[in-house]
Amino acid sequence: MESAGRSVRFLPKLDPSEPHNFIKPCKKIHESQDVQTFLVSKAYTDIMTFILQLNRSIFPTKLSDGESQAWPLGTDAVQFSAPIRQLQALLSKLEDLIQEVPPDTGPRRFGNISFRKWHEVLEERASALLRDCLPAEILDTPSADPQGPTAETELKAYFLGSWGSGQRLDYGTGHELSFLAFLAAIWKLNGFPTSDPGVEERAIVLGVIEPYLELTRTLIKTYTLEPAGSHGVWGLDDHSFIPYILGSAQLAPAITETDLTPEEGSLPNAPDPSGVAKANSVERERRTNLYFSAIGFIYDVKKGPFWEHSPMLYDISGIRAGWGKINKGMVKMYNAEVLSKFPVVQHFPFGSLFSWARDPNAIAPPTTIHSTSGPQARPAVPDGGASSTTARPTMDAGTRAPWATAGAGSRAPPMGNTAAPWAAARRDVPPASNTALPDTSRLPPGPMAPSTRAPWAATQAPPPPGGDGPTKAPWAR
Repeated sequence: MESAGRSVRFLPKLDPSEPHNFIKPCKKIHESQDVQTFLVSKAYTDIMTFILQLNRSIFPTKLSDGESQAWPLGTDAVQFSAPIRQLQALLSKLEDLIQEVPPDTGPRRFGNISFRKWHEVLEERASALLRDCLPAEILDTPSADPQGPTAETELKAYFLGSWGSGQRLDYGTGHELSFLAFLAAIWKLNGFPTSDPGVEERAIVLGVIEPYLELTRTLIKTYTLEPAGSHGVWGLDDHSFIPYILGSAQLAPAITETDLTPEEGSLPNAPDPSGVAKANSVERERRTNLYFSAIGFIYDVKKGPFWEHSPMLYDISGIRAGWGKINKGMVKMYNAEVLSKFPVVQHFPFGSLFSWARDPNAIAPPTTIHSTSGPQARPAVPDGGASSTTARPTMDAGTRAPWATAGAGSRAPPMGNTAAPWAAARRDVPPASNTALPDTSRLPPGPMAPSTRAPWAATQAPPPPGGDGPTKAPWAR
């Protein structure tokens, strides 16, 4: 598809007539420097391509008569193919496992130990579950190497990585990323029917990703799972990110097949972004929109003023340029806060479908704080050197906040690296700048936006009216 002289990318599918060597996925990201390698890998390109495909598909469609077709949750306008319904059956089977493994009744604030048992049962039944719900011709796609693994080996790795950690009793955006990779792997294996651009992707969002998010929320509440890699109050969300991308797209301006993804504006009659701070608005909109559904879950599990426990989302709600602007910023932020963060991507495994090999079209990103929040390589010790005194990362080196290196006499703002320049417009303050954001309707050859970090985040904004609570995220002035 061509638009304004530039092409919209689609995740390539394997040619069934061409031999392919499947590889058992394994860990490649061991230290912070490895994140830089990941950001120029074929796996990164494929993941971002698939996310942008899903994102574009859920934008409202501009019809020939000038009207707009929106794609809310529960709409009858989207038809589900057989593969979509099979994946829905798979999710239902996983929900049934919760009844088999009820939570432990002992006193426990976080991390119910029964989740470990739930994970054990899942691992025992993973192959059978996949075979019940996915075509055998997909799972049994042979490797060009007769002794090599089949496609099932790679699919199963991403499937099992999608449901939190049974060891750490947590769930976070890294597990969400694994489920996206699971769906993208099925796509690459020709597991979804060929259709017009956006049709099957839209069905994946509404028919698979939405019930997946609901199931993970059930797991979180049932087993009181801890957030994995959360930034606490300075993070966007304790557990998820994808619903904020896709949900903002649902409310953005309508587009035709050849339009560029809009950078501002909203669908007519779309709820105002400020509604996230109003419980009654959230309760109404969560039934039809992924963004508000994610906000609604926050209301379910957190108490107190919204601006206090979710300051970043509160600040984003002040953006006056509309849901298109929010969507653009969310894509940039996902790249910086999920795909560029060592604590999030360190457990992602690489095989043949998501390859560690360098993308020949990728441009090396600059090293940023986003990709250095993890263990560093141990310096080499010359022969005869005092190896016993060589500095080695401490146990908490991978989790210490990057801004915590400031001297005792100075205090840097919390989690400045999560600042979003696109959220610089508060409702009561004129926009700070008109900086254009990159188009999300196509994947650039290199990493999208390592510049999401805002160096100007040291300026603090005043607290919201009517309270003396924590200072709002400083970057949303």
